Amino acid sequence: MSRKHVDVIIGLQWGDEGKGKIVDYLAEQYDIVCRFQGGPNAGHTLKIDGNKFVLHTVPSGIFRKNIINVIGNGVVIDPITLSKELDNLKKLGVDYLSRLKVSKKAHLILPTHRLLDLASEASKGVEKIGSTLKGIGPTYMDKTGRNGLRVGDLAGSDFMEKYQKLKEKHLALARQFGEIEYDLEGEEKKWMACLEDLKNLESIDCEYYINNAINVGKKILAEGAQGSLLDIDFGTYPYVTSSNTITAGVCSGLGIAPNKIGEVIGITKAYCTRVGSGPFPTELNDEVGERLRAEGNEFGATTGRPRRCGWIDLPTLHLSVLLNGVTQLVITKLDVLNNFEKIYAATAYEINGKETNMVPFDMNTITRPVYKEYKGWLSSLDTITETENLPVGAWIFITDIEKKLGVPFSIISTGPEREKLILR
Repeated sequence: MSRKHVDVIIGLQWGDEGKGKIVDYLAEQYDIVCRFQGGPNAGHTLKIDGNKFVLHTVPSGIFRKNIINVIGNGVVIDPITLSKELDNLKKLGVDYLSRLKVSKKAHLILPTHRLLDLASEASKGVEKIGSTLKGIGPTYMDKTGRNGLRVGDLAGSDFMEKYQKLKEKHLALARQFGEIEYDLEGEEKKWMACLEDLKNLESIDCEYYINNAINVGKKILAEGAQGSLLDIDFGTYPYVTSSNTITAGVCSGLGIAPNKIGEVIGITKAYCTRVGSGPFPTELNDEVGERLRAEGNEFGATTGRPRRCGWIDLPTLHLSVLLNGVTQLVITKLDVLNNFEKIYAATAYEINGKETNMVPFDMNTITRPVYKEYKGWLSSLDTITETENLPVGAWIFITDIEKKLGVPFSIISTGPEREKLILR
């Protein structure tokens, strides 16, 4: 842990890297765990005592007692999704009320934001971007368009007036896309009821709260949602999310200065996955890809959609390390590769007959990835707790990747359970 108080956990691929488990593991070293961007399109899966939990809005530190969890101003909140999560926590006996705080400046996802998302995506046909249809994009559009509704607005006497005005605007926009099947009345009724759960949480001025915590020596962990390659500025545009998923987003998503950031822990799978549309240079549309999906149980925690699968892509990882200022790496799902005789890593791309290790402006110009082949280890990692006991093939694969990326691996994850970790 660093001396600068705010450490960051970032996904280095297209999301689904296993951030939730790593946050849950590291959380006990911190006083506060914060979400700084994204919305319920993110699903952080944790496996504790044989039980599986998926969090969409609540930070992954909620299962650790005495740790404060903060939903920052960079997050967009769907009260219905949040209410379901809180209900699940209640059933599990998790005391969240005194430990979960939400920024007044976090924006609200309205039922009509989800209607707009559905209508917009349906109108695109084959050109759809693969939205999770949770209303995230339209909510961020209202945020930048300066007419969104925020958590702090709930306390105002004119909240319903603001709500109706925004709803009418959305309905007028939706009419441009044509008819769409959507029970607005039913969703609106649910939404209004779920607002009560949100109102029961302590709403804070996040920028003051976090900076005051820093000033009194509290240790803070900022938890990213999605992955770096989905960043609105540096991801595979337009097949990206609507927020900044990289370390820079921590500053604007919580209200802290860049010099407050310490360790940046970058997480990558031992292979690569993607949900939805967009370029994916190492994608395997064959039996090997199917096998990776089956072995890794690669189905979306939020949508249930089968994930696209391929080999690990080092040029994109190198870009993510560069953008995020990664100081240590975590590799997850190494165990998924246990039974593969040969394993590959893309070390460069071929574009117009020339090799490059830079990610091009247009990834569609990539002719093919240039692969390095590794011999598989064909054995279980189940009981291994020390790096020196790793099979030779696994050790070569890991050390080769960290050499190429120039950053050491500090944690190796060998299974979904909390205890399946090798620490270096």
